[in-house]
Amino acid sequence: MPRTVEENERIRHLSKEKILETAMGLFIKKGYHTTSISEVASHAGVSKGLLYNYFKGKEELLAYMISSRVTGVSEVMSNAIRFERPEDQLKYIIEHALDHVYENPAEFRFYLNLQTQPEEDELLNKYSKVLIEENANQFEIQCKIFEKLGIEEPRKRSLYFSSTLHGVMLMIISYPKNFPLNEIKKQIVREFC
Repeated sequence: MPRTVEENERIRHLSKEKILETAMGLFIKKGYHTTSISEVASHAGVSKGLLYNYFKGKEELLAYMISSRVTGVSEVMSNAIRFERPEDQLKYIIEHALDHVYENPAEFRFYLNLQTQPEEDELLNKYSKVLIEENANQFEIQCKIFEKLGIEEPRKRSLYFSSTLHGVMLMIISYPKNFPLNEIKKQIVREFC
């Protein structure tokens, strides 16, 4: 019996996700430049031809990952600002940002490393700039949240908030075992909300 359109789409989606997951794992382990497209295909359990059916090459894989990351971060902020109260907006950001890093520490490390690439690496620097620009956009949204809270210096408070979140994220990936995530989230909520 032939597959349905829905079944084919599900299989296509799973293959694409497996390729992306494998590529990220290899980029983390070996680095972007030393990972070959053949390795990605082999480790993902797909043919090179199938991989090229989804992505034109390694850079397109990276571009897709960056685009997905930007979309994910943007969605968290968009969902947060749907709440009426700024305190609830901040709680949403805290919950979702820290939970995501806790559940996906390697992914966070990958994007963090990408943002700190040498400027001379033109290819990776191009994608680093995309991530940094998105972080700047999200920072401006946070500033508006702190303005709504009536904070005297909302930009400084937003910097402190972002620094706190990023510090916790680094601790999550550095000490993932027994990390007291819920207790830390409660502390941040008390501090900022």
